[in-house]
Order: sequence, then structure tokens, then C-alpha cells
Amino acid sequence: MNSTHQVVRFWRNGSIVELADMKASTTLLELLRDPGSPAHASCMGTKEGCGEGDCGACTVVIGEPDPASKGLKFRAVNSCIRLAHSIDGLALWTVTDIGRSSPHPVQQAMVESHASQCGFCTPGFVMSLFALYHSVEPGTTVSRETAQEVLSGNLCRCTGYRPILDAAMMMLSLPPRVLDAQGIAAQLRTLAPPSADAPVGGSWRPQSIDELLSLRSVRPQAQLIAGCTDVGLWITKQHRVYEEVIDVTAVQALHAITQNPHGLRIGAAARLPEVFEALCNGRPQLQTFAARFAGLPIRNSATLGGNVANGSPIGDSMPLLIALGAQVVLGSVRGERSLPLEDFYLAYRKTALAADEVVLWIDIPAPTSNQLTRVYKLSKRFDDDISAVCLAITLDFDRAPKAGQDGLAFSGAILGARIGVGGMAATPMRARAAEAALIGQAWSLQAAQAAGHTLTQSFQPISDMRASSLYRSQAIGRLMQRLWIESQGISANLESLDKLEQLPDTASIATLRNLLELAP
Repeated sequence: MNSTHQVVRFWRNGSIVELADMKASTTLLELLRDPGSPAHASCMGTKEGCGEGDCGACTVVIGEPDPASKGLKFRAVNSCIRLAHSIDGLALWTVTDIGRSSPHPVQQAMVESHASQCGFCTPGFVMSLFALYHSVEPGTTVSRETAQEVLSGNLCRCTGYRPILDAAMMMLSLPPRVLDAQGIAAQLRTLAPPSADAPVGGSWRPQSIDELLSLRSVRPQAQLIAGCTDVGLWITKQHRVYEEVIDVTAVQALHAITQNPHGLRIGAAARLPEVFEALCNGRPQLQTFAARFAGLPIRNSATLGGNVANGSPIGDSMPLLIALGAQVVLGSVRGERSLPLEDFYLAYRKTALAADEVVLWIDIPAPTSNQLTRVYKLSKRFDDDISAVCLAITLDFDRAPKAGQDGLAFSGAILGARIGVGGMAATPMRARAAEAALIGQAWSLQAAQAAGHTLTQSFQPISDMRASSLYRSQAIGRLMQRLWIESQGISANLESLDKLEQLPDTASIATLRNLLELAP
């Protein structure tokens, strides 16, 4: 095949589909639901709901070649905010593709569990479970907890989640359905990669960092995209039209996550599931936060570089990265430069990125044995919601922690502190005044309360649909108290406190109980 092409090519239903003359702003959902599209083949089962990746009714599954297994890696994604050109070189499944001859086990499990009423959201649930079904090892069982995380990006308006979770746990017990993942991957490998000299479906898709930087230098007006979980909203909600986009996801070097003696170097195009897996290897306490970072279909598309570069004041990765001491590496044909992440943000949605620059990597220092890191997200829903407040703290102590009742207990003098804050100002912020209130102090309830008071006084947050200014200010101070409780090796709940026989520090059970009842 010609190595220079201006068509989008992907695998679907056993063959390679080629689409030409696609506009850069066309979403995958528009492509699938357009009766005039060559890709359209009874695709009305893929629904349009919220148009912003929140409800999951538009969920489809993509398969990308996995070099490790020589098969495919299956990902459920939101087609409503994903640009159509991004499936170039991938495999695609919709709800109308998976049960053509007979119901897929996922579909059969939904029927037998009475897991659908109106059916509008059902295609999205089915596709999220389809991705899980073909990602697990044979003989594996699905726990309710796993099903809840996999379906965190799918909302049901009428059935209720219990029968849907039952279907998730049942599907692997039904007669199996096998996909020839290695055969599909082999077909995809026959496709020549796009050329940097020609746009694919209206999108420029450079293959190397040099090609990316060269292209950016001559097309600074083009919109940079990766997972499109933010830019997609500008298209669907603000009705922006982009004549040119530069998609960085074909640059394989930017997907790399490398470990070195100093820490992690994360490529800007690395997707969030792989990013959080790498972060949690050294900091397992981040696992709960990682699972609450949007819904899974959003995480499957979103990239760390995109979350950092969009400059949103409520982007969840930035407070954590600030607390971890991350550096962002920017590149252009003029060279590379590195700066602390907190210095990258200049004003609301304004960053230090020059017109000809792109975000290349995020460097994160390795954790130390005397280090305490916690991150807290406050939102109206536990899953798939935007933060009202996000607070991340890293403290370095002069001594190693000891084993506590429910975890490690930290004490001693605080040698260093880094605090990242989201939702409290026009940009993600580093709370330097609160850090200064902690450094050099003995770690105690009083020190935590003093830092919390400083946090409360340091910001003038707005009131909006997510939270009032007063709530944000009070909550961020109380979170410091919660941090102290957890740092004593006590689970932050009243049940754990009831079992406590000997208190650390000098606080009383009554004081701790009061703090737990007040803490967010």
C-alpha cells in the first residue's frame, strides 16, 4: 500500500475499511451514526446522550496492536468526543457488530440478569463489558468491585446497577466467544503508518518527535490533540470547527513510561491507565484516587500530557503532580526546556507553552522511605465526576514511619513539604504558605490544624455549581486534619477508632471522633 495516504483505515467486521475526505472535527460518533457514511452499517445502536463523555451511551471498543502479546489491547472509549481519524490503524467494535449471528455472552448475560429496561444506555454498558470480557484470562471471574470500576463511566437512568453488575459477574460462565485477536492485529500491521507529509482525515499525525516538532514549527495555528477528552468538548459543546489538528498519539516515543534511578519519565501521550499503574507501583496509596479519575472510557483515551497542557483549574492530575515535585519538559525545533509544573500555569487556561512548543514529558521524582503522600478528591459523586476540591500533600520526615493499626504511622520533624491544590483558584496552585507553616515543625494535630488554617486563608475560591466558596475554604482546611489522622496509622472512619486501644500523639479519643465527624 502507498505509504502516504489521506484516508482513515481501520478494521471492522472482518475487513479493512477505508474512508476519505473526512473533516478534522468529525467525531467518531458522527461517523458511525451518519447514514451517508461508508462506515455506517446499522450503527444507530451506538447512542448519543450527553455529548461530553459523561453518560457512556456512546461507548465503543477499539483494539490496538499489543507488541507484548502480538494480539490486541481492548479499550472502551467514548465515541462522542473522540475524533474519527483517531481510529486509523485500529480495530473497531460497536454494539451492532458483536452479536450478528447470535448474542455475545455479554448480551446474553444482560438478558438473563434482566439488566435492561429502556435500553438507551444498554449499548454502552454492553461495550464496556465487551472490552473487559476480551481482556481477562480464560477461567477468570469478575468481582463486583471490578465490574463497578469498569462500568464507572456508564450511567443507567432506569434499570438500576444491581442487575447490570450481576450480568458482569455472570458473562464469563456462559459458552465462550473467542476473537482472533492475533489475526486482526496481523491485518492491522499490514497498514502503512501515516506520513507526516500528508494529513489523515484532516489530521496531521507525525510519527516521531522530530516530525512533530518540525510540523508544529510551521503550523503553530493547528490544534494539538491527544485523547481529545477536552478538545472533544469544545467541538460538541462550543461548536468549534478545526480545519487542522496535529495528533501526537502516533509518536510512539511519547507513549513511553521509563523508570530511572531518579524517578519516572512519562511521555505526554501515555494514557492514564498506564500512567497510574506506573505511579501506583511506587505509591500504592494512590490507587483509590486513580480509580476516581473520571470514568474508565475517559481514562482509556485521556493522556497525562493532555491533562497537564489544557491548564484547567480543576484538572485532577496537576495537584498530585505538583505535590510529587514534577517537572514538565517542553520541546520545539529550538530545543528543550524543563520547568516545575506549578510554574507552567500563568493564568486561567494560559500556560507557559510557546506557540511552536509541545509538551514532551513529565518527570516525577522517585518516592523516599520517609515520605508521606496523600491526595484527596471532593466531588458530588464518587465516580465519574469533576472535583470541587483536590488537595495533594507530600511530607518528608526525619525518621522512618512505624507500623500502625491500619497502616504506617508517621512522626518526627517535617523536613520538606509540597502541597498542590485544585479547584481553589484560576489555575492549579502550589500552596507555599501552608508548606512554610509545616517545614521544621514536629508533626502533630496542632501542626496539621495550623497548616489547614493557612490553606483556608490562602485562597479566595469562587462559588459555582460544584461547591460554594465557603465549602471549599472550610473543606480544604479539614482535609489537613484528615491527613494527620491517616498519618497515625488509623483508618479515617469511626469504626476503626472504636477499636483503638492506645492513642498515638497526645490527642484524646473524643477529639479524634470529633475530627472524623467533621472531616470531609
